[in-house]
Amino acid sequence: RTISSQQPVMVQCQEAQLVVTVHRDLFGTGRLVNAADLTLGPAACKHSSLNPAHNTVTFTAGLHECGSVVQITPDSLIYRTLLNYDPSPASNPIIIRSNPAVIPIECHYPRRENVSSNAIRPTWAPFSNTLSAEERLVFSLRLMNEDWSAERPFTGFQLGDVLNIQAEVETESHVPLRLFVDSCVAALSPRTGFSPCLVDGRLDDTSSAFVTPRPREDMLRFRIDVFRFAGDPRNLIYITCHLKVTPVDQAPDPLNKACSFNKARNTRVATTTEWGVWSPVEGTRDICSCCEMGNCESPA
Repeated sequence: RTISSQQPVMVQCQEAQLVVTVHRDLFGTGRLVNAADLTLGPAACKHSSLNPAHNTVTFTAGLHECGSVVQITPDSLIYRTLLNYDPSPASNPIIIRSNPAVIPIECHYPRRENVSSNAIRPTWAPFSNTLSAEERLVFSLRLMNEDWSAERPFTGFQLGDVLNIQAEVETESHVPLRLFVDSCVAALSPRTGFSPCLVDGRLDDTSSAFVTPRPREDMLRFRIDVFRFAGDPRNLIYITCHLKVTPVDQAPDPLNKACSFNKARNTRVATTTEWGVWSPVEGTRDICSCCEMGNCESPA
């Protein structure tokens, strides 16, 4: 539908927050939507102000608030959220006059430039601060396309697809490091958890695994079959991973490894606990023995 000449949704990406202004003539039909039917983000944050004179609704939220997600690319920080319109039932419940709508919102911030409105004031920095800056590690976790040649341009998937996830660390002037995905968890909201081996790959109908060999020591790739949570209508899933590094000359061990379940080697009866079905990206197979028991934490 052709919208009105006035922009229905306007976004201001500020230093620490975003401001979303919505015209109540959202669809350009002349029919004003109810402000209470508009929310921001998966957390369904309510509007912060109304302007009756201009028929606008304004949302003001911090970049990490209302369930927004952040994506880190080599050049940018991308904060994503959604403007939701969920019309309340009409006085006559048989008649429907408006459809719900979801409008994606993004704010892009350059990682290598000054995004502050304040002027930069050069000053002398202590040697300790300079040393810390030189040894800073920048971790990233990105969804990649099918051949791993570039980041996937969109984050929507269908059941049956495969998630190509690439973990990477920028070491800058640090000594050479080897990257590991120490834990990952999928949930309906941001959280943390522990799963030091790709246990999803044990299921008969999945093919989750780390990709061997590594492209580089400071990069690790793995695949996960797309899924959704049974009995829950939401289609937004948070995947949170804890990344860590070790010196590249340190041999992989039970606490620092990348192990996948190898179905081709799983030829023993179902009650077996032999660790031979687990294969590491590098190192000897014995470092994966704890994966079968599901406990790879340090005894200390």
